[in-house]
Amino acid sequence: MSAVSVRVVPRSQWTFVIVCSTGAFDQRVKSHPSRPTLGITESFGAAIHALNTARLTDGVINRSKRMILDTLGVGLLGTRTAVFNKALTYSQLFTSEERSSVWGKSDITLPPNYAAFVNGIAVHSMDFDDTWHPATHPSGAVLPALLALVETLPSQTSGLDLLLAFNVGIEVQGRLMRFSREAYNIPERFHPPSVVGVMGSAAASAKLLGLSPAQSSHALAIAASSAGAPLANAATQTKPLHIGNAARRGLEAAQLAQIGLEGNPAILDMDHGFGVYYKDYCPSAVADSASGGFKWILEDQNVAIKRIPAHLGMHWVVDAALAARRQLENTVGNLDLSQIQHITLRVPPSKYINCPLPSTEHQARHSFQFNACSALLDNKVTVASFSEAQINRPALKRLLSKVTVETPEDNPPSFDKMYCEVQIETDQGQTYTARCDTFYGHWRKPLSHKDLVEKFSVNASSVLCTKGVEGVIDVIGNLERVSECSVLGSYLRMTSSPQRQLYSRKVF
Repeated sequence: MSAVSVRVVPRSQWTFVIVCSTGAFDQRVKSHPSRPTLGITESFGAAIHALNTARLTDGVINRSKRMILDTLGVGLLGTRTAVFNKALTYSQLFTSEERSSVWGKSDITLPPNYAAFVNGIAVHSMDFDDTWHPATHPSGAVLPALLALVETLPSQTSGLDLLLAFNVGIEVQGRLMRFSREAYNIPERFHPPSVVGVMGSAAASAKLLGLSPAQSSHALAIAASSAGAPLANAATQTKPLHIGNAARRGLEAAQLAQIGLEGNPAILDMDHGFGVYYKDYCPSAVADSASGGFKWILEDQNVAIKRIPAHLGMHWVVDAALAARRQLENTVGNLDLSQIQHITLRVPPSKYINCPLPSTEHQARHSFQFNACSALLDNKVTVASFSEAQINRPALKRLLSKVTVETPEDNPPSFDKMYCEVQIETDQGQTYTARCDTFYGHWRKPLSHKDLVEKFSVNASSVLCTKGVEGVIDVIGNLERVSECSVLGSYLRMTSSPQRQLYSRKVF
């Protein structure tokens, strides 16, 4: 672990400075001279408690509504997957007096923690959910916990209150990831939502429960003991459980803190606390929201919203492959893929998304090779591309056998800086090369509102009736003006007929 030097001016002076020297960056945090100094974890607890709806800006409200709509859509689509249905079968073994809805299931309710669990799994079951920078999937760990919790509260929750709690959960994740430069890169050791996601869920749930500053700090401490999942389980059915567990365990942490369970009140301050997850951990306090120094991270850093159900890195290679295919097609006219002699992919180094011959849908969602070849073969990548029949096509396997992967030194493993290049060589000696630096849907090139709504509508209509789809769109579009969030839950239960779900084939 890199050496860290910390100097703290005594509390009696009502000011302090933390200087972290990790070789990567320095952070300096200074408290207001007229206020008592708070520790880092204390400052998070205070912020969770103190932030109010007046702090929500138009920009943050609009961005978070887009995130919520997209999360609901991919979650509804995800209720048709094998991993979701296995988790649902398991979760139905448990009962409680309090019950919460399962998205897209008109006749099934679960104990709230298990509703958060299965809905979170649905969101990530196809790797179709949003991605942030530094790298994590922020919404899937937070929204399922909040919607499960809303159904159990004694009083109605307004749309504005839901937006506030949601943004508190997103904000905590963003701040925790900024405590490490390591977090800015494509992960190598653990799946980030399993670490920061459970903390975001705990913070959001604490906000909605109205916990005190101390209780909110303890919720984070309790959640930290449920954090972590090895990256070895990426590209397996277990990966979606990382999101489901984050939603569930964060909600449980807040509920335990509410009844008086305590953890280490300095969990975020310590290298052997939350710092165990990062080699260059350098935490800093949250500015007092009353002092005017607080600003939402989402205000400046937007999320990426995916067009295809696969790891975010696949979007670059798909767009580059489609562009290279167009070059070849424009030259030869009638495209014959047997003319392709060799395919070179120039991508950032990352072991867990380098899968030469995927045999399952989850491996295919994490394979540069598969996604590039699917784009070349079909001129598109869709939900249907990851079916067993599509994965096992002889024509696709022939293309996969022609792929070589290169990792140029100038291509860093960062979703903010990476690129993908696809080079096609034909049996006539011709070469066609295309490069993607920023795909459509990335935070630098966001989906239009029209395309976002279209993505949601296609995904949701595989499960919900037309009234349900249109109702969710209307509620989320006006969420800051909705007086009772229960109306959202009613639309999420308006399912289409089983026969329509069976034969629905439309994909985004």
